[in-house]
Amino acid sequence: MNKLVRVLATGTFDILHPGHISFLEQAKALGDELYVIIGRDANISNKPKPIIPEDQRLLMIQSLKPVDHAILGSLTDYFEPLQIIQPDIVVLGFNQQIDAVKLKKDLNDHGFFPKIVRLSEADTGSVDDMYSSRKIIAEVLKKRCLKD
Repeated sequence: MNKLVRVLATGTFDILHPGHISFLEQAKALGDELYVIIGRDANISNKPKPIIPEDQRLLMIQSLKPVDHAILGSLTDYFEPLQIIQPDIVVLGFNQQIDAVKLKKDLNDHGFFPKIVRLSEADTGSVDDMYSSRKIIAEVLKKRCLKD
């Protein structure tokens, strides 16, 4: 029996948009099972805190067709969920602020040896598409809040 290829994607997934869907579809295409770890509200420090609470972000991601398994990340140990998942591939979005070389070293130091794949921006859609939370927020402000 062939071993299933487990793909891991991570993210905040606040204000779910087409860019997230594209990211998860591309990640799923790399293997057999897609696992997604959703960043915990308390652990997000590289950008503004999410608008959507973590339990609701988890429900949204769990409901998406490409996603086989979705969980909240650990509050104390980034690597804890990986002990259960044992990913073969870790997928990074083109704009995720993660150093792939450092991530590979950190994973190896913790006994994990997945392939790291950084997706390109090529499949993110046209400039008119809403493929960015920042773009969506700016558009909402422009159209709904900043009218004369």
